[in-house]
Amino acid sequence: MTPLAPRTVVLHGHELSYVDSGSGPAVLFIHGILGSQRQWSHLVDAVDEDHRVVVPDLFGHGDSAKPTGDYSLSSHAATLRDLLDHLGIERVTLVGHSLGGGIAMQFYYLFPERVDRLVLVASGGLGREVHLVLRSATLPGAAQVLGVIASAPVLERVEALGRGARKVGWRPGADIGAIWRGFTSLGDRESRRSFLATTRAVIDIGGQSISAHDHLGAVTPPPTLIVWGSRDRMIPAWHALSAQRALPGCRVELFEGAGHFPHLDDPDRFARALREFMADGDADTSPGP
Repeated sequence: MTPLAPRTVVLHGHELSYVDSGSGPAVLFIHGILGSQRQWSHLVDAVDEDHRVVVPDLFGHGDSAKPTGDYSLSSHAATLRDLLDHLGIERVTLVGHSLGGGIAMQFYYLFPERVDRLVLVASGGLGREVHLVLRSATLPGAAQVLGVIASAPVLERVEALGRGARKVGWRPGADIGAIWRGFTSLGDRESRRSFLATTRAVIDIGGQSISAHDHLGAVTPPPTLIVWGSRDRMIPAWHALSAQRALPGCRVELFEGAGHFPHLDDPDRFARALREFMADGDADTSPGP
């Protein structure tokens, strides 16, 4: 698979990077904290034969701008709405991972007429619990600590330890690989500032501070697929039960043995589940005789 060259558009005075591939019903993939469009790149070829696939880097992430400003769920949702407007897309299936799941739910709450289906992957916003690492980013002095541990000398030392461990047989899983790639993106001050602003918009020292349960009861939920890894240590898998209560009739797929990135742990199964779910939705919404 040859990676597609990202495009850029200026929204709200800042450059947003995105991939746009294929034609047909639109699917918008939304990554999580420390993520980027690259975490979805393996799915583009699996979906774009009969769908239009849009994969952005959120502001503050990847190759998109990292301005000082609002990193709330609503702000991200509005930016994605503006991206769809720029691309001339009226309706989408939203696929959101972690923070991206919270953004997807907020997008649906704000713009329900724009959403055909909802896919939540190890989603934020469905319970208070979240890993201590993210909660610690809300503490005073976190910026200074992060500046030290994300510095080039520290990252180089950790990378050297990893190379040594791999020589004796250690194989990092999808979670470690994805988190490490995200962490190495924090080498500059703008990226660290954006990471802390994004984290603090949805998390406090006690856990997740934003709950979808406050809003989803006020709207009729779309067809929804929930995917979770049974060994998710970042957000516990039982939050899928909370999602079932918030979104009656949703479909749940538990990936046994997978962690916080089930779409990376078992990409073939994820692509298959996504395509089947979208095919069912297309059949449900097709005109009758």
